[in-house]
Amino acid sequence: MDAITVNNLRFGYGDSAVVDIRDFTLGAGQSVAVIGPSGCGKSTFMHLLAGLLRADSGEIQIQGQSLSDLNDGQMDKFRGSTIGLVLQRFHLIRSISIRQNLLLAHRLSGSKSSIATVDEVIQRLNIDGIKHQRPNEVSYGQAQRAAIARAVLHRPKLVLADEPTSALDDDNASDAIQLLKDTVAESGAALMVVTHDQRIRGTLDRDYDFGATP
Repeated sequence: MDAITVNNLRFGYGDSAVVDIRDFTLGAGQSVAVIGPSGCGKSTFMHLLAGLLRADSGEIQIQGQSLSDLNDGQMDKFRGSTIGLVLQRFHLIRSISIRQNLLLAHRLSGSKSSIATVDEVIQRLNIDGIKHQRPNEVSYGQAQRAAIARAVLHRPKLVLADEPTSALDDDNASDAIQLLKDTVAESGAALMVVTHDQRIRGTLDRDYDFGATP
């Protein structure tokens, strides 16, 4: 079963199409870099795949589930169990610790995994030393690791990452992509990275030039 299947997808404002994709697939356990300039609509595409936006027309299936068949409440539950999100803004709650952020995400996802799983993910992503610090007390790279930890905590089948390297130098950008690849590989998840960063070309299983003629 493919992690993502898209057919004749369209989303726009008025007569202007922001996303217009005839077909797109991502196999289970595979990875793809969706590459395009800033403002071209690729983040909107990711939000459609995550069910954060609703398509004007066309079909999106995630793990065989048609998103159009889900109401908003069902979509929230499906996203929480199946999709991991790493957004440009990490959206970590600043008033609580890194570990508390992950524990909260764990509870909200409805995951059946134990609290011990949270600590296991913290250790695996090498943020054990900062788990009791608040997000504004750690470095950008450490906060990014915490955001990735939160995204993979419930062992999703699909991880969607939006511009994970945009603020990083070459070495840290390479480390961030490798971290994503290694983390999803451990759970057999598919990975889609949405980016304008040309350094990402060739680092995943394939590249998809967003907006290119099919």
